[in-house]
Amino acid sequence: MAGSTTTGSAPHEKRPVLIPPAPVPALAVRNLEAARRLRRLVELNADAGSLAEGALLIAQEHFPDLDIDHYLARLDTLGAMLNARIPEDAGEVERILALNRFLFDEQGFGPNQDDFADPRNSFLNEVLERRTGIPITLSIVYIEVGRRIGLALDGLSFPQHFLVKCALPEGSAVLDPFLAGASLSIDELQRRLGALRLGHRPSRAEVAALLIAASRREILARVLRNLKAVYLGAEQYGDALVAADRIVMLTPTVAVELRDRGWLYHRLDCFGAALADYRRYLELAPLAADADEVRGCVIELERLAARVN
Repeated sequence: MAGSTTTGSAPHEKRPVLIPPAPVPALAVRNLEAARRLRRLVELNADAGSLAEGALLIAQEHFPDLDIDHYLARLDTLGAMLNARIPEDAGEVERILALNRFLFDEQGFGPNQDDFADPRNSFLNEVLERRTGIPITLSIVYIEVGRRIGLALDGLSFPQHFLVKCALPEGSAVLDPFLAGASLSIDELQRRLGALRLGHRPSRAEVAALLIAASRREILARVLRNLKAVYLGAEQYGDALVAADRIVMLTPTVAVELRDRGWLYHRLDCFGAALADYRRYLELAPLAADADEVRGCVIELERLAARVN
């Protein structure tokens, strides 16, 4: 199998062709300190700590002078402003309604319907400055401010459209910050999921299985996947590589992410790095539908190495 190593092999046995790693494009390592801090945040603190800090570290890769503490303090201020007007004995539903009024009516946060593909929608600092974003970044603001007023909020990696879940004494509520915090019924969730499945209406059990709280690592990886998709659509491959590299850092055993990063390395002529990712992909997913295509890329790169050597 490609990528395997041999020891004590007979001279006639074929060894894997090794290509020295090519220099990584500067855009992929533009802010190494931010990448290191992001790694420490998710590895050392498990799932504790600030989701917002992780999102701001992603943004700091693109805004080197970004003051993370400034934006964390801004979230603290929003939470304090709202908390000051909520009665101490207020229940969860009252707090949710107050949060919705505060963020969407008073503070003016809302969806960027005009330019969904603007990469600024995925940077939390830009969302806080411009008061507009996409479902996942509006959800991060919602979760962070909501937790500061005592709500038990979690993100939901629902297909296509990120949502938020709030624990209630009698169960839970599913909320959509992209729609001003609207509460969604199971019927509405079935309808949304059915629309993605060409009209096949899922069962209530299928929907319930998707309402598991996402970890901070999963949420940050989804932010980065959105960025990667935006940059791929704009053919900004260097920027896409930055996002792909951080996704692999967060999810190192997700095969398709290694394949995608390998494709970007390949596209940017970093052949050694591409070959390593393709080989690792085939180790993790040898029976994938595109495995033969990826093997073809491996053969192409090995032939290239033979010509160079």
